[in-house]
Amino acid sequence: QVRFVESGGGLVQPGGSLRLSCAASESNLRIYTMGWYRQAPGKERELVARITSGKSTNYAASVQGRFTISRDNAKNTVYLQMNSLKPEDTAAYYCNTMPSWYSWGQGTQVTVSS
Repeated sequence: QVRFVESGGGLVQPGGSLRLSCAASESNLRIYTMGWYRQAPGKERELVARITSGKSTNYAASVQGRFTISRDNAKNTVYLQMNSLKPEDTAAYYCNTMPSWYSWGQGTQVTVSS
């Protein structure tokens, strides 16, 4: 079973930046499109960014121009650079394949507040 371990979250002021990391337990995920998802309290989980095996990227409109997804296949790791953070970005962030074929990790909490 593939496992994902997300890290890098924290408390940040509006306008600040964070870089999230997601380490996968298997290297064969390099052939899959990977995604970063988030879930805010009382809301459904949503896809915010995805990256294909060829490193093409797509973003939700709400994060376009502020977030950047990348991947390092040698390290089985996917990253999410988040800039110009807003309070509405507050959520637990998760990674998975896109579509989400595997069990969810524990996520990493991002809180944007002054």
